[in-house]
Amino acid sequence: MSSRVFIAVSIDGFIATADGGVEWLDDIEPVEGNDLGWSAFISEIDALVMGRASFEKVLTFGFWPYEVPVVVASSTLTKLPDELTDKVEISSLAPRDLVTGLAERGWNNLYIDGGRLISSFLNEGLLDTLTITTIPVVLGNGIPLFSEIKSMTWLDHLSTEVFPNGLVSTTYRMRPESLGA
Repeated sequence: MSSRVFIAVSIDGFIATADGGVEWLDDIEPVEGNDLGWSAFISEIDALVMGRASFEKVLTFGFWPYEVPVVVASSTLTKLPDELTDKVEISSLAPRDLVTGLAERGWNNLYIDGGRLISSFLNEGLLDTLTITTIPVVLGNGIPLFSEIKSMTWLDHLSTEVFPNGLVSTTYRMRPESLGA
């Protein structure tokens, strides 16, 4: 079982503006012929587990960007748009129970998305790797990548790639003593 994060963050640690906006990501200068590692990452993923707020933000994009099955972790969401009923499901299970249930279905490589959900998985020792791409912008305030972390967690550096447009993508692995907390 593998639970991974692949996320963009401002240089001051925010994944979205205070109102949940991610439009600032649209201002990133593309790197011709390079998707910043997304294709390689998503090709290894069996399912995406995202938080409710992230799901609601994706719904505003006007198109559904994911080919893999999506599970929305939410205790309040009860209904999906009709056009997504075969692509998305809702789960109110706690992270550990959710991971166990998805593994029983053969979904062993999970992409975890959404700040609060990532923090929940981190607190439970359920994350294996984090790929964090730092965008050279200071938002000043917003939604932080990590919140309400229960204890200090050390990670081991695996790789860093610097892109011509100024983005820096770093992948970390959770230290073994941090797993399965």
